[in-house]
Amino acid sequence: MSDTSEDRISIRTRLPAFLRRADPAVLTAFGCILLLLFLSSLYSSNFLSLNYLLQQLKVASFLGVVAAGVMVVILLGHIDLSIPWVMTTGAMMACAAAGFGAMGPVIAIPFGILCGTVFGLLNGFGVAYLRIPSMIVTLASNVVAQGLMVVYTGGFSPQDSAPPAVRWLATGFVIPGLPNAILVWVAISAIMVFLFTRTSFGRAVYGIGNSERAAYLSGVDTRRIVMIAFAISGALSAFGGVLLAGYSSKAAQAMGDAYLLPAIAAVVLGGTSILGGRGSYLGTVAGVILITLLQSILSVMQMPEAGRQIVYGVVIIFMLLLYGRTPPNR
Repeated sequence: MSDTSEDRISIRTRLPAFLRRADPAVLTAFGCILLLLFLSSLYSSNFLSLNYLLQQLKVASFLGVVAAGVMVVILLGHIDLSIPWVMTTGAMMACAAAGFGAMGPVIAIPFGILCGTVFGLLNGFGVAYLRIPSMIVTLASNVVAQGLMVVYTGGFSPQDSAPPAVRWLATGFVIPGLPNAILVWVAISAIMVFLFTRTSFGRAVYGIGNSERAAYLSGVDTRRIVMIAFAISGALSAFGGVLLAGYSSKAAQAMGDAYLLPAIAAVVLGGTSILGGRGSYLGTVAGVILITLLQSILSVMQMPEAGRQIVYGVVIIFMLLLYGRTPPNR
């Protein structure tokens, strides 16, 4: 064993027990968040104010909801590129459903989520049963969703406004000072942690991500798990779109386009392997917060769009290089 390996083991054994058990990628992501906040505070102390941090968590919650579903698919070793227009479809259909009689506002949110779930099931069926590569089938369903929404709106901006319940869910307060959107993200996060750590479905997702054939031979119904995973991704993408519509008071064409790369990047920056089989949901949370803070800080500093894209890309590459040099947590 080399001196470097011995030094690494020696340092690791001196850490507190909870740090020794933690995924190095998760620790790296949270460390980068603290570093980013420290550096931004040198520019302006307002970056550490409670109001600013709560506002950023509120904005991050929309991305966090979408990224939760994306993580399930990536853990399988697949990818979901239908996020943009599934988000838009969920938002538009929720707003449209609100106008259908007295029951409209009641069914608005479930109907929007249902539309996303249908697209997710179609994606899952194509991947699991037709054996179409996930990149192809999800890209195709994204185009189908786009076409359907263009036909529905006639190519114009949707006229339906978000119902009061949707606006309250996205911008209201159950606990004074704590936006509902953050509470929704916390609730979904708790469900996802339980799903990944305490259910046979979660264990099957990790198993398929490591080796689908081995999981199948061990008795896992791999096709059913893949379909459920894509359905979850579709449902959460649509729900994220519904929340975003509530935040902006109405749905808009292509409102989900800005969420595709950040959602995937948040999952990967949080330490989830793009090849599947390894990852922690806590890392995804860290990735979402990191990307949201980075986007906000660069915007507040009034950096030109080209400069923001360069910095954004450099940070992602730097984080991935760090993970590439980090030994897996065993």
